[in-house]
Amino acid sequence: MQPYFLSLLIFSPLLGILVLSFISKEQEKAIKWLGVLATLPSLCLSLFAFWQYQNGYDVSQLTEKRSWIRFGEFPFLRETDFTVAYELHVDGFALVMIVLTTILATLAALASISIQKEWKGYFQLFLLLEIGMLGVFAASNLVLFFIFFELTLIPMFFLIGKWGYFEKEKAAYSYLIYNGLGSAVLLIVIAILFARTGTANIAELRHILTDPIAQMQTISPISDDLRYGLFIALLVAFGVKLPIVPLHRWMLRVHVQAPPSVVMLHAGVLLKIGAFGLVRIALGLFPGQFQQFSTWLIVLGVVNLLYGAFLAFRQTDFKMVLAYSSVSHMGIVLIGLGSLNEAGIQGAIFQAVSHGFIAAFLFFFVGIMYERTRTTTLARLGGMAKTMPYASGFILAGAMASLGLPGTSGFISEFTAFVGAFQAEPLLAAIGTLGIIMTAVYLLRAVLRITFGQTTVTNVHDLRGIEWVPAISLLLFIVIIGVYPNVLAMPLQTTIETMMNGLGG
Repeated sequence: MQPYFLSLLIFSPLLGILVLSFISKEQEKAIKWLGVLATLPSLCLSLFAFWQYQNGYDVSQLTEKRSWIRFGEFPFLRETDFTVAYELHVDGFALVMIVLTTILATLAALASISIQKEWKGYFQLFLLLEIGMLGVFAASNLVLFFIFFELTLIPMFFLIGKWGYFEKEKAAYSYLIYNGLGSAVLLIVIAILFARTGTANIAELRHILTDPIAQMQTISPISDDLRYGLFIALLVAFGVKLPIVPLHRWMLRVHVQAPPSVVMLHAGVLLKIGAFGLVRIALGLFPGQFQQFSTWLIVLGVVNLLYGAFLAFRQTDFKMVLAYSSVSHMGIVLIGLGSLNEAGIQGAIFQAVSHGFIAAFLFFFVGIMYERTRTTTLARLGGMAKTMPYASGFILAGAMASLGLPGTSGFISEFTAFVGAFQAEPLLAAIGTLGIIMTAVYLLRAVLRITFGQTTVTNVHDLRGIEWVPAISLLLFIVIIGVYPNVLAMPLQTTIETMMNGLGG
């Protein structure tokens, strides 16, 4: 592959932003289709890279490095100290997340066809958001990671605040404040590590922080107390993004107030940046501290799982049911990571990818229901099985996947994560299984009320035209992962082995 392959993959949506700049804002149809088409180059490139990997290509060769920033000249230091390069690199884990991002971006762009106003600005911000998400997963140094991480905040703020629902401004500011504070904590960690080691490269930092000999050669030693403090700071920074209870309130507002097409990316990808950061940075750089905190991480996961499941059962709005469901399902990610064994870590990553597809799938149908009925209240959506039988069938399939029906991605991810949890902490794992039972209860309650409750929805269209593409595509990915989990397990194997080696396993 070409040496600039990753840059092309990440920044190809920029071409769409530029082309849209020269189109009149009154040309609605042209803007919408250009917005969709602009996501296709990244999708094609990511699928090509994944296909090449499946055929034996060494994905670690996808690397870019160019000189970028030099912080002063210090004759007593190495030439590479206090320099930040433009560095991109992917392994199997990053490649899987990039493929997830490009697939959901294209399908969310198709779902954005229903946006009713200012389409030009919407799709330009949408494409900018995609650039930020792709960059986060491909960055191989912390400074570049942080820049792309911050780049996702700006378009999301405007997408929520401009195109959201009744309390959109409140949701947008809540999103910005919470995630901004998380970013500030992350920036402090990056600054301390850069000052103490002279490098921001993630691979170099992992070597320095896990090799006692390399640690002795750093600019300034990093004590055990400082390591623990940095690890806690990373847990807070990425815990806001995941989110971890009680840092979750902002996410509920976003799920309810943002346009469903935007929530498809928020629930499907942006929340997963928290899981990616915990695996790549927190676990990768501080495996010892991760081990010491592992039991508490499982406890936090069980709290997330049970708290989200219980409150989802209490909701009367389908968007709130799915919002608390996301909180609950992210608890499974924490449980798997806290297990610190191969099954648990694999299950956590599986859950991140699986929930990405399932959440996007369900919120796609939330958008369809709201467009047809102007409501997402459960009591006002009864009898959809009669008026929208195809949509009702898809919603039921999404709910089955979310509660872990065998043959779907939800089953294999939850099963693998809990296998790891029972190996590590059987009692906490047993308590956590109550959340799985509650998931079946609240999802079936909500879906059956929508589809087979008293008929309140009449004279509405079922799925039509382009809406079939996201519906069938997302369900297909959910089933493929459930039936053939090796499609994810193989790319993740090297990453998991690296994590286990860092843990001494």
